[in-house]
Amino acid sequence: MAVEVCVKAATGAPDTLGDCPFCQRVLLTLEEKKVPYEMKLVDLSSKPEWFLKISPEGKVPVFNGGDGKWIPDSDVITQIIEEKFPTPSLVTPPEYASVGSKIFPSFVKFLKSKDASDGSEKALLDELQALDDHLKAHGPYINGENVSAADLSLGPKLFHLQVALEHFKGWKIPESLTSVHAYTKTIFSRESFVKTKPSKEHVIAGWAPKVNA
Repeated sequence: MAVEVCVKAATGAPDTLGDCPFCQRVLLTLEEKKVPYEMKLVDLSSKPEWFLKISPEGKVPVFNGGDGKWIPDSDVITQIIEEKFPTPSLVTPPEYASVGSKIFPSFVKFLKSKDASDGSEKALLDELQALDDHLKAHGPYINGENVSAADLSLGPKLFHLQVALEHFKGWKIPESLTSVHAYTKTIFSRESFVKTKPSKEHVIAGWAPKVNA
């Protein structure tokens, strides 16, 4: 049996890959390891019966490593892919595994914020500054010369951050964070990323209801 992964279809375009950063993380891991896989697009606005059978909570991504067992949660899935297909290794050393991990929640808070004085912008800037400092010392990737699991988790989230904040708030990552800018450029231009990234329109459409809530 082939490796299969169920991922989010684009909002309003069920035949197009959607804007879920956790799904992209799984696809990036498979692409970087050159593992052949079958991608199933799921329209989350009307979840099909076959999908709810394998993912009763209706969440994506879900992954089947070829044994017919469907597994949810991108943390667990990427770990299983690493164990099953160890080459090339994408293991991030434990001391670097959480680099940049607070950026996404900080971004979501700032994106939804309606109060300029609530500290959410500064909290995000502090997290981006910490990433910049780490990359300056250890870059170009989180673990040095080679891409690893931490980059494949963070890259899609930074793509969402860049697209959504510019669209909804006219906000950009400060130019002074030169290492972060070099990093996003490097990651976003990787073949695996170009192949698995959502369109900007779908990222914007995905965030619009949350921003306008």
